This record gives sequence, C-alpha cells and structure tokens, in this order.
Amino acid sequence: MMPARGRWAALGVSLLVCACTTLGPDYRRPEVPALDDWHAEPLRALPAARLEADARWWAKFNDPALTRLVEAALERNASVRIAGLRILEARAQQGIAESFLWPQLQQVSGQALGVGQQSGGKRDWYTSVGAGFNLGWEPDFWGRFQRSIESADAGYFATLAQYDDIQVLLAAQVAQLYVAVRTFEAQLQITRDNAALQKRSLEITEHLFRSGNSAELDLQQARTQYLGTLSGIPQLETGLRQSRNALCTLLGRAPGVLPEIAGGTGIIPQGELALVDELPADLVRRRPDVRVAERQLAAQSALIGVSEAELYPSIALIGSIGVSATSLVGGGSTLTLGSFTASPPNSRTTVTMGLGPAISWNVFDHGRLGNQVLVQDARFMQLRENYVNAVLSAAREIDDAATAYAGRHDEIRLLTETGKAAKRALEIANIQYREGMADFQRVLDSQRALFNQQALLVVSRGSMMRDLITLYKAMGGGWQNGRERPLVDAQTDAYLRRRSEWGPLLDTPLPPASADRAAQTRSGP
Repeated sequence: MMPARGRWAALGVSLLVCACTTLGPDYRRPEVPALDDWHAEPLRALPAARLEADARWWAKFNDPALTRLVEAALERNASVRIAGLRILEARAQQGIAESFLWPQLQQVSGQALGVGQQSGGKRDWYTSVGAGFNLGWEPDFWGRFQRSIESADAGYFATLAQYDDIQVLLAAQVAQLYVAVRTFEAQLQITRDNAALQKRSLEITEHLFRSGNSAELDLQQARTQYLGTLSGIPQLETGLRQSRNALCTLLGRAPGVLPEIAGGTGIIPQGELALVDELPADLVRRRPDVRVAERQLAAQSALIGVSEAELYPSIALIGSIGVSATSLVGGGSTLTLGSFTASPPNSRTTVTMGLGPAISWNVFDHGRLGNQVLVQDARFMQLRENYVNAVLSAAREIDDAATAYAGRHDEIRLLTETGKAAKRALEIANIQYREGMADFQRVLDSQRALFNQQALLVVSRGSMMRDLITLYKAMGGGWQNGRERPLVDAQTDAYLRRRSEWGPLLDTPLPPASADRAAQTRSGP
C-alpha cells in the first residue's frame, strides 16, 4: 500500500498534469470560400481603379459644412455615447473574468455577543468575541477561467467593433441627410425659377387674351402650368424641413435652424472615389459589423469550454483561521494578532486553523451539464452562420453600391445633354411663337420639358452622391479616428469619476485601428 506521503505526491502530479488541460475548441475564424472568388466586377467600371475605406472620407467632398456636421455628430450623438459606455461595461466584465484566476474566497468575519444564562436562581452574563479569515482557491485545472477570460476579451472587442460600426452608420446618415438638404434646396431654386418664367408667360398670355389676340385656352393652359409648378413648392419645403430636423436629432439638438448650413446654397457636394491598394474582400472582413459577428462567434466558442469544464470535478484549496474569546461580565481578555495576554480564570480563548483540499462533482445531473454543452455548441453554430451571412451581405452591399454609383455617371451625362436640348427647344419655341410660326402649346410643352429635365438632373446628382456615400459606408470607412476620441464627454467623465472607481477604465486608451487588423490576422485560418 502506498504511504500517505506518496499518495499526496501522486495526487499533486496528477493535478499539475490536469492544470495543463484547457477544455473546449480553440477558436479559428471560419473560412468563407464564396468570398475568395469575388472581385466586385462593378468596381472596375468606376473612374477610380481602386477603393479606399478612408478614415475621413467625408472630407473628400470638399464641403466644409459637411465636414463640420459629421464630426460634430460623431462627438455629440447619443448612440455614440451609449456605445462608449458599453465599452466601459465590457472592460469591467474583463476585470471580473480575470479575478477568478486569484483566490475566489477571501472572507473576513467577526462577531461580538452578550449571552445571558440563568441556573438555580443564579444569572450569569458572558461576552463572546470572535474573528475569522477564510481563504479558498480553485486552480484552473480544466481551463474554465481561462476560457471565461477569452470570452470576455472577445466580447470586449465585439463591443469595440459595435462602437466603430455606429460611427460608420452615423457618418453616412449625416452625409446622406446633408445631401438631401442641398438637393431639396436645389429643387426649390429650380422650381421657383421655372415658376417665375411661367408666371411671365401667364402675364403675356393674359395680356394677349384681353386684347383679343389670344384664345382663352392658351390663358387657362398657362395658368394651369404655373399653379401646378407652385403646388410642388410646399412638398419640397416640407422635405427640406424634415431633413434638417433629422440632422438636428443626429447632432443632439432640438429641431430648428442649423447654423452650419444656413443660407440655403443649394450646391450639392461633389466627390469621387479615392485610391487605395486594397482588395474588396479585405475591406469586407474589416467592416465593423463583420468584426462584430466574428468576435461574437469567438466569445461563444470560449463558452463551450466553460460548459465542458462543468462536467469535471471542482478541486479547491481552502484554509481558515479563527479566534474566539469568552468571559464573564467584569472579566477580561485581551486579543492581539498572533498572541494573547493572560486571561482571568473565568475567561477562555480559542484559536482554530484549517487547511486542505476540497472537491465537488455534480455526478448525477441527469444530463443537465451535458446538454448545456450542446446548447453552447448550437449557439456557436448559429453565430457561425450569422458570420458567414454578414460577410456575404457586406459583399453584396459593396457590389450594389458600386453598381448604382457607376450607373449614375451615364445617367447624369445623358440628363445633362437632354437639359441642354430642352433649353434650346424652349428658346426656339419662344421665337416661333412671337413670330406666329407656332402656337402657345408648344411653348408650354417646352417649358414643362425643361423644368422636368432640370429637376431630374438635380435629383440624379444628389442620388449619385448618396450612392457614393453608401459605397463608402459599405466599405466600412469612417471609424478609425474614433479610437482617438474619449469614450465619454467631459461632463460624463467627471460624473463617473465622482461616483465610482472609474478612473483606470476611463484612462485606458482604446487600441489603435492597426491592432484590430493584427488580431484579425491571428484569428484567421
């Protein structure tokens, strides 16, 4: 029979071997074979030969008002602030997960009681004082705590990617609304200019009718066209007002006038794609929403290992030390750390100590723990499909946006030529009408055609810029500079520091954008 010392040594060796075991699968980013052969053919039809997910793509529109609006929104928008607070929450969750690597039980207890006892008509009073310290540490034999840390870390980077994604969406929303505002302004300007032109024709026709040189039909047709043009102005003004209000909301302001775009210039910002030496497939994987899906998958993978560790025994080292003293009222005992003074005969002091291993094992769980592993595995497979879908959806968005943007170039070119022809046709119709070579209907038709072509051209120019903005959003640009900004505004920062120990979490800088690319490369196949 093995001596007791030998048995303890064997147990220690076994525990050391087990301590090297980390249960659960080691995470690898899933491959998406369909993306390997994708080259985004519509991108090759664009004026720029390559694409760029630029950190400040909105500055390439060369519109100072647009730049001010986007950067103000990125600092003041409520969604960005909420995302920053979620990062602080994720950092705190990391700290909780890491704390389990240290002794999980560190407890100090104490008590002081007065006890009364009556016997045979005699009443005695005692005082009882006790203090104790308990320590318990469960070594991470099965990698449960390590997997928990991995899950918390992946969850943190998923939250960070969500913070990036919100900035991408916000920048695109602000730019889209700004283009919409300028498009409405341009439409209003064209509508009012055409209304003034039609009003002049109405006045001429009315004068000719009263002098008997024109039929009433010409008069009513001129009035119909003029009033019809005026009727479109309220709808455009409503759209303009609503777009401004939406911009105010994104900027964290009450609805009203925006000083940044005061004046109503009606000048639609113009921009082209910049150049970059990156493949579209790389841009897809770098998109923040794709990184969110990938990091959530990594976090779930680690939870499988946490669940598997629950199938095995929990082995802990526990220790305790306690001191208690009792005495009659009026008696006394003095307690100091590690030693005691002499006590009166009617007092008693006791010191207890304990140290040893403890084991617990849910052997008869009726399949609860085993099925919990299956639950986590099923969730992992769901998130895996979600990641693949996110990748393919991102590729589709880039392809669709590139197709729309490329198609707008041909549309605008044709509309520009059509507008020139319509303008010339109106000039000829006016000359022929004044010379009696054409009736007034031809003038009205020419005015209507010119107005329609001008309106279509303005709408198409605005749509082309919105398509370009959508393409930048689809490529996932615009979040990089957010890593350099504070997570919360100065007022919230001061409030958090006053109420809790937020200082270390607030002072820790966000990892740079390059760190995300390096981490993604390490996790890839």
